[in-house]
Amino acid sequence: MKFGEKLRTARKRKKLTQEELGKIVGVSKRTIVNYESGEIYPKGRAMYTTLARALDLEPSYLLSEDEEFFLGAGDMYGGRGYMQAKRLINQVSAMFAGGELDDDDKLAFVHQIQELYFESKEYSKRFTPDKYKK
Repeated sequence: MKFGEKLRTARKRKKLTQEELGKIVGVSKRTIVNYESGEIYPKGRAMYTTLARALDLEPSYLLSEDEEFFLGAGDMYGGRGYMQAKRLINQVSAMFAGGELDDDDKLAFVHQIQELYFESKEYSKRFTPDKYKK
């Protein structure tokens, strides 16, 4: 189940409208609508935690493995790292659109790609000019 579906299900279970949930967590109704439709995702871990608390959930329930990877890359490397991680997962997913690997093999492959991403980022720090280092 994707983030938007989890959010909608939990909101309805708590008998909250989108507007009510938005007021509780400090965002507009439109933002909640976009979250539930999958058009956008929260930008940081703090919003996942806020939503989870409002809905009596564990924050990890709302985060899929891919979202954890994106946010981890964003925390470590900023917005650019977040976008690179997202693009990487989308490209890897497209490779398997034909369904030639079973789900366990796909998951193992994606985990390896994620590890390689972080390793390559650490390795490339050696070659980054000082003026670009945070």
